[in-house]
Amino acid sequence: MIFGAHVILYSKSAEEDRAFFRDILGFKSVDAGQGWLIFALPPGEAAVHPSSEIGTQDLYFMCDDLKSEMASLAKKDVKCSQVQEARWGSITKIRLPGGGEVGLYQPKHPTALGLQ
Repeated sequence: MIFGAHVILYSKSAEEDRAFFRDILGFKSVDAGQGWLIFALPPGEAAVHPSSEIGTQDLYFMCDDLKSEMASLAKKDVKCSQVQEARWGSITKIRLPGGGEVGLYQPKHPTALGLQ
């Protein structure tokens, strides 16, 4: 029985990105040993999109008020990209200290959150 999913983000500065998830985003974590933090994430969903590139994945955090969330992050000196409007949501990108990016969006589509 599948009971969960584990997301891996690769980073050139894992300690800084872990601190960002812990201190800025406020995600709780467990220490798997030697400071290797594993974070509890908000409820999630998965979608499969067509692509000519194999092995490409994106991580997007969802929120109910993008402008408010961006303002909250700005108070913590987090810079977000310009908001892009798409059919499926209002989207910004957050640059992680290690150089990677995660998306943040306010969905315009029905979500699968809460389905059993």
